[in-house]
Amino acid sequence: MSVNKVILIGRLGKDPEVRKINATTTVCNFPLATNESYKNQDGTYTEQTEWHNIVMWRGVAERAERILKKGNTIFVEGKLRTRSWEDKEGHKRYTTEIVVENFQLLDKKESSGNTQHSSNENKSADTNSTETITEPTFDDDLPF
Repeated sequence: MSVNKVILIGRLGKDPEVRKINATTTVCNFPLATNESYKNQDGTYTEQTEWHNIVMWRGVAERAERILKKGNTIFVEGKLRTRSWEDKEGHKRYTTEIVVENFQLLDKKESSGNTQHSSNENKSADTNSTETITEPTFDDDLPF
């Protein structure tokens, strides 16, 4: 038995890049930053940022396109995938990605009247979608 499960909370490094592969398949990519703070040898705190390549497919990608923007804080749940290809010079290249199965926008509504979309608004706004996307719901506490 094996498990391939990734859970991250981080900030989008840029707006999602969305492409249509064909009439029914959408893919979305963006970098996600996670931060870790630690005390180094001389006693000062250091923050380290790790960048993750995020990939979303189909309904999850379409939902991400509608509601995610650079700087948003999100919770993602998915799996690791490493793929390879040959570049123009014939060298084998590799990349490791997080293939997201579901996500949750964690940003609070802004008080200036410019609000983030709630998940219910986003689901009801897409009346042509037949795919139901399940997502975890959280209180103000972290999900673990």
